[in-house]
Formats: sequence, structure tokens, C-alpha cells
Amino acid sequence: MMLFYFQRLIEIFPFFLKGLWMTAVVSGISLIMATIFGLLLGIARASKNKLLVGLIGAYVAAIRGTPFVVQIFIIFFILPEWGIQLDAFPAAILALTILGTAFICEIVAGGIKAVPRGQWEAASSSGLNLYQQLRYVIVPQSLQTILPPLVGQYVLLIKDSSVVSVIGVMDLTRVGWVTVNRIPEGLMVFTLVGILYFAISYPLIRLSNRLEKKMATQQVML
Repeated sequence: MMLFYFQRLIEIFPFFLKGLWMTAVVSGISLIMATIFGLLLGIARASKNKLLVGLIGAYVAAIRGTPFVVQIFIIFFILPEWGIQLDAFPAAILALTILGTAFICEIVAGGIKAVPRGQWEAASSSGLNLYQQLRYVIVPQSLQTILPPLVGQYVLLIKDSSVVSVIGVMDLTRVGWVTVNRIPEGLMVFTLVGILYFAISYPLIRLSNRLEKKMATQQVML
């Protein structure tokens, strides 16, 4: 019987590849958008504007303090009651972007705050405006602190994307649940699902580890 189920799993493997592609697309778009918004909010979060810092802090606390499944339910099921109707695909991207932005914002803000104050003063005394200070002095120096946890957050966001299956997005996890209805061998099916998630996450895990080691080596040299 196990051999029969395994053969059936091989036959429908292209179905899993489609789910893997959907996971990669949803995660990829969300990561790009979350990185852009997280960078902007992180810079604002590290500023001296108390109003901005407070508002962004409240947003970050709300997102980090509530389950992602609740957030995606609000976007997909509650917003239509207020006249905002989204299909499953854009709702999934919006939810993942909001989630990723909150975490990336804190990573960026922490990296910017880690830059010595003297670097700000030196950049300011050189006649650079705020944008130029951030672009040419502050952000480049903060990248050593930001990049390792940022890549790690990308991995977490890819894994969190499995939750979008609850609203009907035919991602890898959803494919797994559909397959279990045809092949009642859950361990075999979701082992394959886990392997495919690992396949797209492992390169980022390796990159994160390499960045952490490189950063640690540079700190020792300094």
C-alpha cells in the first residue's frame, strides 16, 4: 500500500511544483515590498521625530503581538465588510507585506541606531543633507548589522507564507492538504512539502550564516 501511495505521489509531483511556484511568487513579491517599506519605516523609526517613532512603534507592536492567521483573516474576511474586497492572491501579498514590514522595520532601525553618533556628526559637518547622510554614510555602515538578521527574516517570511493556504491560495501547503484527501498518507505527503520548503529556504539560511560569520570576522579584525 505504501508503494502504491508513493507511486501516486510521484505521478502528481508536478502539482506540488505548481504549489512551490505559487509559494515562491507570493513570498518573492511580499519580500520585495516588505523590504522597501521596512527600510523607509526603519529609517523613520530611528529618527528623532517622536510622533513618527510612536506611530510606527504602535504598528510594529500590533503586528508582532498578534497571530498572522488573525491578520490575514481580517484582511480577507473583515475588510470586505468595510467595502474593501480583495481576492486571495492580493490579500495574501498584502498580509505578508504588512507582517514582513513590521519585522524588517525593527531590524533596519536597530542597524541605523548602532552606527556611532560621531558618524552622523561627521557627515553633517561635511555639508551633506539628511538624504545624502543616510545614502552615503549611515546606511552603508549599518548594513553589516542589518544584513544577517534581514536574510534570516526572509526565511521566516517564506515559512509564514504557508498560512495563506487558509484563504484558498494554492500554495505548497494548500497542495499538501488537497493531496492528503487523495492519498491518505499524511506523513509522506507533508514530508515532501517540508522538503520543498527547505529547498527554497536553505540557500537563504546558508547566506545568513555566511553573513554572520563575515560580520563576526570583521568585528574581530577591528
